Amino acid sequence: MPNFNQATLPQDGRQSDMALAICRGTRRLLRNLKFSTLTELPLASGRRADIVALAGDATIAIVEIKSSIADFRADAKWPDYRAHCDRLYFAIPDGVPTAIMPEDAGLIVADAFGAAILREAPEHRLAPATRRAMLMRFAHAAAHRLHGLSDPEILSFGPP
Repeated sequence: MPNFNQATLPQDGRQSDMALAICRGTRRLLRNLKFSTLTELPLASGRRADIVALAGDATIAIVEIKSSIADFRADAKWPDYRAHCDRLYFAIPDGVPTAIMPEDAGLIVADAFGAAILREAPEHRLAPATRRAMLMRFAHAAAHRLHGLSDPEILSFGPP
């Protein structure tokens, strides 16, 4: 019989070890700032956000993880994330030059144990309908993931 008290989320295999470490440290920072977070959240645009963070006042931040200079240069999709959040950040490891990161986004430096905000993201508030849609997307994803932990067989039923 499975031990449901020790349930863990499976890794989806797309992230490098470095990206997973940056994600872990960034999520720790966001939790300390009173945000709830989800990773790999599909957006209405068809993109998938690395981290979506939700504050108690319904502020939504998206954090795009870039593990190297090559990772940043290979990605031109990040401006699309602005349509889904109030604040957009990049999270990078120590050693990636901060000067190459866009000035019109926030900047976080992270490792597996924690993170620090080097530059706050400018605020661009979402329209109420967009905010509601993102809140619903966040809530449904969180509920489905939690359900999958307590009933792993439900995952074989396919996406909700």
